[in-house]
Amino acid sequence: MKTIIKNGMVVSPAETYEADILIDGEQIRCIGRDLADEEARVIDAAGKYVIPGAVDVHTHMDLQAGSSRAVDDFYDGTVAAACGGTTSIVDHMAFGPAGCGLHHQLAEYHRLADGKAVIDYGFHGVAQHVNRSILDELEAMAEDGVPSIKVYLTYDFRLNDAEAFQILKRMKELGGVTAFHCENHDIVEYCRRTCVETGHTGPIYHAKSRPNLAESEAVARVLSLARLAGDAPVYIVHLSCKESLEAVRDARRKGQKNIFVETCPQYLTLTEEKYLEPDGLKYVMSPPLRTAWDCEALWEGLACGDIQVVGTDHCPFNYHKEKQLGKDDFTKCPNGAPGVEERVPLLFSEGVLKNRISVNRFVETVCANPARIYGLYPQKGILQPGADGDLVILDPAAEWTITHDKMHSAVDYTAYEGMAVKGKIDLVMQRGRVVAENGAFTGERGAGRFIHRKCYGAE
Repeated sequence: MKTIIKNGMVVSPAETYEADILIDGEQIRCIGRDLADEEARVIDAAGKYVIPGAVDVHTHMDLQAGSSRAVDDFYDGTVAAACGGTTSIVDHMAFGPAGCGLHHQLAEYHRLADGKAVIDYGFHGVAQHVNRSILDELEAMAEDGVPSIKVYLTYDFRLNDAEAFQILKRMKELGGVTAFHCENHDIVEYCRRTCVETGHTGPIYHAKSRPNLAESEAVARVLSLARLAGDAPVYIVHLSCKESLEAVRDARRKGQKNIFVETCPQYLTLTEEKYLEPDGLKYVMSPPLRTAWDCEALWEGLACGDIQVVGTDHCPFNYHKEKQLGKDDFTKCPNGAPGVEERVPLLFSEGVLKNRISVNRFVETVCANPARIYGLYPQKGILQPGADGDLVILDPAAEWTITHDKMHSAVDYTAYEGMAVKGKIDLVMQRGRVVAENGAFTGERGAGRFIHRKCYGAE
């Protein structure tokens, strides 16, 4: 099967140029002008951008969180991703039983995803305790295509500083990347408890109980641990506030290397005023939504390259069911929101078309950088000969409004209901096959493949 995408504006992190793309089977064969092949299907992309299939390295499909389970499994969630221009995900595993090894959850997640995912997928490991067995098992995980692991500094299976430091040292030896959820657990728990004891249980107190400094303190501490571990590669997930970005900049000014930073569309476009609305429980996520001041700081960080990745932290719970557990007490509400389908058009509309970031920075942060950092590049994240035929045709002139009925997730809401967007996805290809067109899913259940990722820096 051959396809030629003709006359589109091809976008890479470095340049934008008009060209044709010939896809032969599952891979890009060549990029040039006036390409022709009698056997090829021709798709005209004149006046439109052609970008690599987007890569989301922060999703939570089928996640068990306390008594609630994320409502998107690996089928529903990847259908939503595909329709939103994302052709590869790297999913963060949920915690397993106390004391389990790393491969316990890897086996469980293969069971959950294999045969369901419609796009290609990988997994991050999760560290919930540290001993010699776990440190040794990190090498086997990398050999099995999982050269990254996540550490939580809050929640039930949080690690202390000594444990996090050991993980960082071992992952540096292996050429792997350690991702961190950065919040000061003790401060957050104290603030949450104080809110409840004083009768402040509405959604806005979710934000008030997780202040900016509780995040930025933890970010600074993690960066110090990574530096102590010899500048071990460290990835800060869902950075949400100005103070945390300043901590990153400070570490880099002092010469620290291998720091990678991710933010999410919700922290760029939504503010804590959402918690004051009647449906404020929809926005209970951790870290919480911040202020407009923080949003602008993050856009600036994205534009100048201080933030390398925009992920989603897609973790959907139904507003009319699971989220209602928090109707009388925000601390009972499961944390998380949908976003895997909205990310690409939102960032293009709010970022590129409002001149906050260039179209090249857009492609860098949603395609190339996540693929490079997490070992999918150059198979994913770039349009070049030999890369997978994953691409998105995006019409920059089309205007539309985000509404729940247009989304493909199983969840019962979108956090961006009613938001006007300019720039619409016309077509999405995964390894040379059209998986979404004009807002409709056209792919196949189980067509996604597990991505055996490389260690950091290996190409």
